[in-house]
Amino acid sequence: MTRQAPRPPRLPLRLRPRPVPWEAQRPTWRDAQPARIADAVKAALARPSGNWFVLGASGGIGVHRAFGRTVAGIEVVAWRDPAGRLMAGPGACPHLGAPLDRSPVHCGILRCRWHGLALDGAPFAGWEPFPAYDDGLLAWVRLDGAGGEQPLPEPVLPARPRTAGALTAVHTVTGRCDPEDVLANRLDPWHGAWLHPYSFVDLTVAGTPSDSGGEGVDGIAVEVSFKVAGRAVVPVTAHFTAPEPRTVVMRIVAGEGRGSVVETHATPLGPDDRGRPRTAVTEAIVATSRRPGFALARAAAPALRPLLRAGSRRLWRDDLAYAERRWELRSSGRFPG
Repeated sequence: MTRQAPRPPRLPLRLRPRPVPWEAQRPTWRDAQPARIADAVKAALARPSGNWFVLGASGGIGVHRAFGRTVAGIEVVAWRDPAGRLMAGPGACPHLGAPLDRSPVHCGILRCRWHGLALDGAPFAGWEPFPAYDDGLLAWVRLDGAGGEQPLPEPVLPARPRTAGALTAVHTVTGRCDPEDVLANRLDPWHGAWLHPYSFVDLTVAGTPSDSGGEGVDGIAVEVSFKVAGRAVVPVTAHFTAPEPRTVVMRIVAGEGRGSVVETHATPLGPDDRGRPRTAVTEAIVATSRRPGFALARAAAPALRPLLRAGSRRLWRDDLAYAERRWELRSSGRFPG
């Protein structure tokens, strides 16, 4: 007889029996050992990326106008052909260096606004395309000169729910730090209930690779409740992993929204006018649920996406301050870790 999966509770909300004030919660600084976080970051940085970098949201690159971004100091232009295929290449016109990201696209042809040089995505006049990949949610570009690794034909993608049956949102913010500072923030879950009390409560780190000597455990397991209002919370168990050196994935493995993921991708941009590094943080949310009413949430996606982005923006206001402070201390030789 086949055992059926247990049905989720009628309502995902729980009431905290005895809410603990922010200042009275258990300190986590002893658990958040600098060596633990440093080892997790080191392990992530050692994984292959195949030289792939996130450009931005797939939906942000259309068929009528070019999209531009500087990645690792390299100007990149991207657009789509008439079939919607993603095209990418150097962002400077090979003629006189005009910025191609300001160019219109007609029938898949990008035409430089300075003198009309036309590019269809194939090599031309010294302009060589970059490999590009669209995973349905994010657009990627492969920069072998910047990555310096063995190239891979596709990005190292985390498993995620089918976007057709999920509620998705993508949000990008930029900070003055390196990608590793973003990874360090995401691989330090112990800060969650302290730095983000408006979103997370009752957070416990249930397991890390160091708990078993690094053997048999991949990622960090966290039991946490998402705060809704007052005493109402949604408890879940989440798992943090870093599949490649610029990505951290949080996956809900138990509780409401099981299978949902939040992907954090850190893309180095290049230095600012003061020589400080800049990193674009692209956060992709793929939410799913087994509840019948979730179909209504998908139908209301246009109205819900701004709310998801607003929540992400609020969290990253604090998390970027963490990452930027970490870089500031590292760059001046004052980082205690």
